[in-house]
Amino acid sequence: MSQNISTAALPAPSPARTGDGEGRRTGAGRLVGVDLARGLAVFGMFAAHVGPDPSTGGTTGFLMELSHGRASALFAVLAGFSLVLMTGRRVPKTGRDGQVAVARILIRSAVLLVLGTALTMTGTQVEVILAYYGLYFVLALPLYRLGARTLAWLAAGAALVLPQALYLVQDSISSGTWAERVAAHDPLARISGTDGLVDLFFTGSYPVLTWMPFVLAGMAVAKLDLGSRAVLRRLAAAGGALAVLGYGGSWLALNLFHSISAAVGAVGDGPVMSAWWSDAVGDPTGDTPAWLLVAAPHSETTPSILGNTGVALLVLAACIVAADALPRFRRAAWPVVAVGRISLTAYVLHIAAIWALGIGDVPGSPLPVLLGFVAAFMLLAVVWLRFFQRGPLEYLMYKITGLARLVPEVPAQPAGTR
Repeated sequence: MSQNISTAALPAPSPARTGDGEGRRTGAGRLVGVDLARGLAVFGMFAAHVGPDPSTGGTTGFLMELSHGRASALFAVLAGFSLVLMTGRRVPKTGRDGQVAVARILIRSAVLLVLGTALTMTGTQVEVILAYYGLYFVLALPLYRLGARTLAWLAAGAALVLPQALYLVQDSISSGTWAERVAAHDPLARISGTDGLVDLFFTGSYPVLTWMPFVLAGMAVAKLDLGSRAVLRRLAAAGGALAVLGYGGSWLALNLFHSISAAVGAVGDGPVMSAWWSDAVGDPTGDTPAWLLVAAPHSETTPSILGNTGVALLVLAACIVAADALPRFRRAAWPVVAVGRISLTAYVLHIAAIWALGIGDVPGSPLPVLLGFVAAFMLLAVVWLRFFQRGPLEYLMYKITGLARLVPEVPAQPAGTR
């Protein structure tokens, strides 16, 4: 889920300028900013799982709705960022170091697949994302040597093409039996009681086909020089443009073309008219391709991917700037940063808590329950990191992936040979 990318027990003092003319700073504030964004993503997931139902309306309902889909998209973007960080970031690891890094990620992927499947088997209503992460990492791993521009183009191409491909695949699933035959021979499906790989790739809440663009976008961001304020300004501008293009484009389609809004039921007043930004519209119904123009966060469409990616980039850029430039803010935000540093632990434990407490409505808990989760995990994170560098599950993941060093070294091929 996340990698412990900073080992300091407390945020460092404000980094000094290097005098390069672009407001460049040292790496401490940038990494704290990434952890801050990850902590906010954790709290967004809490809101989506143990917060009030957005349908309650009012300011609370609106804030809860903002977290749905967008928090998990931010998580996926940061997953791509972490993958590149583990493989060398702007200077990809090569030789033996590169082989160990690749082996670490493959082991991490296997652990996440097992852990995610186990959490799904607890029977909570939470749509667990960890098993999907395992596949995201495996599929993105061959691309870690690519540059930021290439990764950005791949993310854009995937966002434009893969939602339409998913629509066709899901249509074939609904009209045929091939998915059932695949699931019948899938060991993961038999163990977990789900559709296994069919669920992970096509029919689940975070299908690989439409969530890989988030991971690729995060990989592209990790390749950038985030020490440059000019780069951060361009990152924020790109995020704003994507948000406007995704949500704004969907709003225009639904409001200017009656045939489109009618096809998805978005006519008149009510929650359906919020289909350009909110999950209140519900799940796609019918066979109409007009749903491909809806930008509801979990609609798995091109507009939703563009909009959610834009929000994720804006949040990430804002967190990096704030953590880098405002030392007092960084100290005040330390409890949130601490949660970001133990995000795997926080994610797993909050699902365990939902199971142990018997919380059946997800979302649907009173606001004090959400605030209690937030306060409890901030306290846990601050106290734990006062004595340890990694969260408990982060430490176990570190030790397990350390087995990668036992993998035999693959000799490099001499130049000019095949």
